[in-house]
Amino acid sequence: MKSLLRYDRTVTYHHGDLRRTLLAETASAIAEDGVAKLSMRALAKRAGVSNAAPAYHFGDKSGLLTALAAEGYDRLAEAMASVGDGGLISRGVAYVEFALACPSHFTVMFQPRLLHDDDAELATARQRAWAALSVGVAQTRSGPDSDFGVAAWSLVHGYATLVLSGAVEPEDALKQARIVAGHLGEGAGKGPGKSD
Repeated sequence: MKSLLRYDRTVTYHHGDLRRTLLAETASAIAEDGVAKLSMRALAKRAGVSNAAPAYHFGDKSGLLTALAAEGYDRLAEAMASVGDGGLISRGVAYVEFALACPSHFTVMFQPRLLHDDDAELATARQRAWAALSVGVAQTRSGPDSDFGVAAWSLVHGYATLVLSGAVEPEDALKQARIVAGHLGEGAGKGPGKSD
């Protein structure tokens, strides 16, 4: 007989999938108030569950943010992979589109001090996202080029961050992202160490 005092992960509650509900509420809370103001108790209240429910699923706040970051990397990988053979520019635009659609995930993904950096699920999700970007790099550079890959990542990540922070306020962020990412193709013929 199961104890009535323990949570059963197979129970669906009235939410359907409580883990997914808690992650969605976490993203909403971060969008509204920022990561610093997020608390497990407030999250439980938002989700309409007991104070112990978030801890049962995620352990602590870092565990919760780690799960949100892993979900974000998975979504980012899917967004970039969804362009198929679209190349580096299309993957760069997909990167920016993901950031604008999922700003809470995007914010948490790149703050390792908030996360359990040794989490296997997080590491796997990060690798999937990097692999999806690397496909575009390999197509553009006729093979792998880690320095160019970092440069490509920096360009689209920086642009997305500028838009999210309000430092850049384009009329059409994705149209401008395509122009910004287009600069990646300008270096396509240059190998490592070659200059303009």
